[in-house]
Parts: sequence; C-alpha cells; structure tokens
Amino acid sequence: MATATPEAVVDMLKNVYDPEIGINVVDLGLVYDVDIDNQVVNVKMTLTTPGCPLHDTLTRTAEMAIETLDGVNEAHVDMIWDPPWTPERITDEGRRLLGI
Repeated sequence: MATATPEAVVDMLKNVYDPEIGINVVDLGLVYDVDIDNQVVNVKMTLTTPGCPLHDTLTRTAEMAIETLDGVNEAHVDMIWDPPWTPERITDEGRRLLGI
C-alpha cells in the first residue's frame, strides 16, 4: 500500500472518476490542493459545475480512496468554487482521453 504523500494522494485520486464524463478528477483538473497534517489529508477540489448532482458522491468517493493510503487516519474533501474550473485545467492526458 502507498504511503501518504501529496503525490500518492493525487495518484489515488486518479482512481476517482466523474461518472458523467468518464475521466478521473485529476486529469479533469478538479484537484486544486492537497495538504497532509498529522495523518489527516485535506483536499481542495471543485467540480465542472457548481450545481453538479454528484457533489456528495464524488466527495465521499474521493475521501474513501484517500483513506486507503497507509498513514491516513482521515480524509476531508472541501469543494471550492474559487477559482472556478475551466477546461484549461484539463491535463494533457485528460485531453487525450477526451479526444481534444
């Protein structure tokens, strides 16, 4: 099992997919910040639209994925809307997967 580092958290979040788009939250550019403090991981992320009905599902799925890392006692995902998400945040891999 991977140890909790910001990079390991981001790698774990690549397993969390936006079910409407079919791309993971990292390659969609939804993850803004990862902070680890005393075995508690705090992630700031957003969604493509503020009214997304999958808000709670994606939040909890991300937290559960992070909590599988060694050295993580708790994970908290805070949905933020500033700065707003734009398609420019999509990674090169995300663009490839989307065919753009």
